[in-house]
Amino acid sequence: MSTQSSCARLERINQAGQLDPAFAGNGIAQVYFADSLSSMTQGVAVDRQGRVLVAAKVKMPNGSCFGLARLLADGSADLSFGHMGSVIGKFSSGFGSMAGNVRVLPDGRILLAGLHYETDHCTLPGLALFDEQGRPAPEFGDNGHLVVRLPGDLSMGTLDDWLPPGIPGAEACDIAVQDDGHILLLANHHFECADHAGMLIRLTANGQLDKTFNGRGFVMVRHLLLNTWLSSLSLQEDGRIVVGGSMSFPQEGLLARYLADGRLDETFAIDGFMAFTALGHGALVNQVIESAEHLHCFGSSRDPLRCMTLNLHHNGRADLRCNSGLPQLLDIGPSGCQWNAAQRLQDGRIIAVGATIGGFEADFVVARYLPDGYLDHTFGDGHGWLRTRLGRSLDTANSLALQADGGILVGGFSLDGNYRAMVARYLND
Repeated sequence: MSTQSSCARLERINQAGQLDPAFAGNGIAQVYFADSLSSMTQGVAVDRQGRVLVAAKVKMPNGSCFGLARLLADGSADLSFGHMGSVIGKFSSGFGSMAGNVRVLPDGRILLAGLHYETDHCTLPGLALFDEQGRPAPEFGDNGHLVVRLPGDLSMGTLDDWLPPGIPGAEACDIAVQDDGHILLLANHHFECADHAGMLIRLTANGQLDKTFNGRGFVMVRHLLLNTWLSSLSLQEDGRIVVGGSMSFPQEGLLARYLADGRLDETFAIDGFMAFTALGHGALVNQVIESAEHLHCFGSSRDPLRCMTLNLHHNGRADLRCNSGLPQLLDIGPSGCQWNAAQRLQDGRIIAVGATIGGFEADFVVARYLPDGYLDHTFGDGHGWLRTRLGRSLDTANSLALQADGGILVGGFSLDGNYRAMVARYLND
């Protein structure tokens, strides 16, 4: 009896983190965008029916477009959605676009966020709202599409075509939706040379700038007048807003917290801001997760590039019980690695996804962390993490969604001649 129990437990441990063969036949689905030249998954979400929504950057013969696709629970294309399972478009006619994030609203409508390419070198935040069939919602913006412009062009950022895909924060466009339907989003304003300031923006449910937020509808996020870059946005259960990214050169990890009305929360860390290095190296925060006792930061160190985690108390102070309050660095592969996204499970454990770096060595990486901030060694064959090679070249995981049955959906892309949008599903038990 004890031997059978032990064997069953070992089998479950070995399965946790493995690809789910019930999804797309081998655990990995390629996302189809009709007539596209290439595509890269940038965001994933799950709707009320368990279907998988995919936000992507899609290259078409007429230039870069946003892509929104829907998969059925088994990983096959949902051909009832949009045109042949996807919607391809632009936030404004005649300009390039990309999609970086997708959210399912309580009424089932789908909010897509990304970037509008104003010129070959400048971007603005873009949003689009669709019904459950993939049709634009006419009550939002301009027939369902919106380019977010702030006074003084403060929402305008830079487009760095020379940066290879997968660089953290290169095209940041995180969003969150409040209970009242108001939309929070990020932008990074480029002043000159390497001078950036983060922007936290709030819109009404129909896409208008919400002037009740900080009196202007937006907040400029800049610490100590230094260069600031935002890449993540987290809405806490009490309505306060945490933004994360980096500041200064060389980079330091940065967190800031704001009250629901847009005022800086000066009770957080030191006067509302928390900056840190990763054991003497630069740092970048890509995701902040709230749990009952902590704020969990996920990102990467710089020079060398390593997966980074940091546990904080809710007041922004480091948790000395976890690695003596210092960031933890995880070394996977000779060329470096990074965490790009994370989500908390109902039992308090956290799934993190990212990638190793370096051409042929670039693979999907998935890990599971315990609530105390340490790796869960019952996941990934005892390591707490695993890596998956999808193709013969660059594979990058950058987004994550959790299904009701515990399935782990990981979005990203693979390079095999052209970039291909991919979604993989991993077992969690």
